[in-house]
Formats: sequence, C-alpha cells, structure tokens
Amino acid sequence: MSSQTRVSRRVGAIAPSATLAVTNKAKALRAAGEPVIGFGAGEPDFPTPEHIVEAAAAACYDPVNHRYGPAAGLPELREAVAAKTKRDSGYEVAPEQVIITNGGKHAVYNAFQVLLDAGDEVLVPAPYWTTYPEPIALAGALTTVLPTDERTGFRVTVDQLDAAKTSRTKALLFVSPSNPTGAVYPRDEIEAIGRWAVDNDVWIITDEIYEHLVYGDAVHHSLPTLVPGIADRCIVLNGVAKTYAMTGWRVGWLIGPPDIAKAAGTLQSHQTSNVANVSQRAALAAVSGPLDPVYEMREAFDRRRRLMHSMLSEIDGVVCPEPEGAFYAFPSFAAILGRDIGGAQPSTTLELADVFLEQAKVAMVPGEAFGAPGYARLSFALSDDDLAEGVQRIAELLA
Repeated sequence: MSSQTRVSRRVGAIAPSATLAVTNKAKALRAAGEPVIGFGAGEPDFPTPEHIVEAAAAACYDPVNHRYGPAAGLPELREAVAAKTKRDSGYEVAPEQVIITNGGKHAVYNAFQVLLDAGDEVLVPAPYWTTYPEPIALAGALTTVLPTDERTGFRVTVDQLDAAKTSRTKALLFVSPSNPTGAVYPRDEIEAIGRWAVDNDVWIITDEIYEHLVYGDAVHHSLPTLVPGIADRCIVLNGVAKTYAMTGWRVGWLIGPPDIAKAAGTLQSHQTSNVANVSQRAALAAVSGPLDPVYEMREAFDRRRRLMHSMLSEIDGVVCPEPEGAFYAFPSFAAILGRDIGGAQPSTTLELADVFLEQAKVAMVPGEAFGAPGYARLSFALSDDDLAEGVQRIAELLA
C-alpha cells in the first residue's frame, strides 16, 4: 500500500471550527424537535437592513454584475470602504490599499498568507477567536499564546509582549472589541502597544470587525489612528457581517500598506477572483448608507448584554466580567467544575458544555475553543425571551 496520506498533513492538522460545530449541533437538535436554546451563534439575529437588501435586488438585474469583476474588489466599493474608514476611525487610506474579500475570515487568511513565512512567530493574546491559529499554521508560522484573564480585563500588557518576543516574532494580533471576551482596550493601552510594536519592528494585524458594537463608557479606537508610525507595518481587517447583520453576504476587507495590498490582490486572483458582485453592491449600500439601523441593533444588544451579565452573575460559582463590546459574555465556570450536576461530574468546560446541552438543552461554546479552559462563550445575539430562558435553565441546573 502507498504510504501517502489521502488528506494532506497540512490540512489534516486543521481543527474544525468549534463555534460552527456548536451552532450546527444546536440547529440539528432543534430540527429534531428538541427545545434547544443556542448561545453559540457569532452573528446578529436581525435581518439585513432593508435599504441594503433593495440595493442587492436591483443589482441582480444589472447585467454588469453577471460577469467577472476585479479580483481586488469593485473600485467604487474600495473607495467607499476607504471613505468609511476615515469617517468611522479617522484612519486615512487610499482605495488601492483596500482589498475586498469573501468575508472577514478570508481577510484573516489572506493577511497571514501574505505576511508570514515558515518559522515566523505571531503573538496571539488568549482568549482568541478560534480561527486565528489555523491560518497562521497554514502559513507555516507559529502561534505564541499570551494568556489573559478577568483580573487583567482580558487585555494583554506591554510587559507580556516584551517577555514573549523573540528574534522570530513577525507580528502581533490585536483585537478590540474582542471575540470571545467582549473586552475593549482603553486609549492609553492601545497607544502603548502600538509604540511597542513600532520600537520593536513588529507588524500589527488588527481585527476591527466589532468596531461599532461598544457599550457604556467603552470607546473603540483604531490603533493606526492613535499610532500613525505603525501604518507601514499594520494590516486592518474588517467587514460588514457584524455591524450590518450581513454574515451570509460574505464581504470583508483587508487594508494594508501598498505592497501588502497588492500582494493580497494577486493571491486572491488565484484563489477566488472577485467577491460576488451582488454582495459587493449590497456592501456598498451598507458602508455608504446611514448608521441608524446599526445603532438600533446596538441598543438591543446593550439591553441583552446587561440582562445576561446580571443573570449569570447571580449564579453561585459563576464569575462573569461585564462585556464592553461585541455580543458575547465570557464567564468563568472554574468553580463549577467537579461538582455533581444531575449525576455528572464535569472536570472541563468541554464536558460541562455537553452536560448543559444534554440536561438543560442549552448550547454554549467551551473556553477550550478559545485557548481559555474554564470559561465559556455565550452570545447575547438572540431574542430577549430566549436569552432569559436559556440562562434560567443554566441557573436551575446548577442550583
């Protein structure tokens, strides 16, 4: 028999998306008649705003959208994203620095493929979005995990960066607001991290997909705006999915220095060619249009955020920091582990998630998926009634 593997070792080493797995399992159980409440979804539960859908519908009838477009994106969308970036972040870039991608995840992949060589190291604060380590590994690079917890507000410090940096450190992944923790870095900490990167010739890849979803006194600041000196070593990732309730439209973007943007466009020309033109026309309407629908969604998320935080904090043994951004809570269940729960004694949050699903019909994503055992991510992007019912089920199970 041949010693060759059927699936390449490179791809075979990729871990399945834990968040999608939880969401799909919850959907399958609901389809089978189980009254499952899913806290796994990383997407708004609102429809895409009407003016965006109308723009897409009109685009369907324009024959120009039936043909191939530029691999790097429609020129008018690249211009609009550059204008939106200046409007929302104060960061001025040329349209040629913008590459339109098939969703934010594609932008993440392209950024690492363009920037990294085999053996390079990327500093990744944990908890981190479950996808990040995989494209780093596919580029032949290594992830250096920097642990954080609720005592530091789930924010990495310059001292940690200093301690972790080696001669092979190429980049730092910076995410604020954070998925999964909801942490938002204050201005002074962002400036300190940016200055550290400049002083150490380290690239920064900053994911700003949740930029508009901040609550209370928290404010989103774009790192290259606060630290202009990093612009030549900074890649900004963003998209329409979270802000405009457009996860299924698959439009994101990458903003980088001209040489990085050009390389990303070339790479994409051999991957996917252009993003679907109709989706790009919808995205154009989104980023060029009013933010009123975004503010309405944010108001609902804020109400649910406060409800979830309050209810989780009342459960004995659960420690729930108040999320400042995105639409997730990230409570610690460490004190719960080892308890008898309906005849089970889960020792990890992976096992605890199974107990919750089997006994309470509640789906959550265990912290192991985010490099943070002992925690779990619960999305508050679901109806107020389902949210309250789901957390109440957890409370009753743990009582």
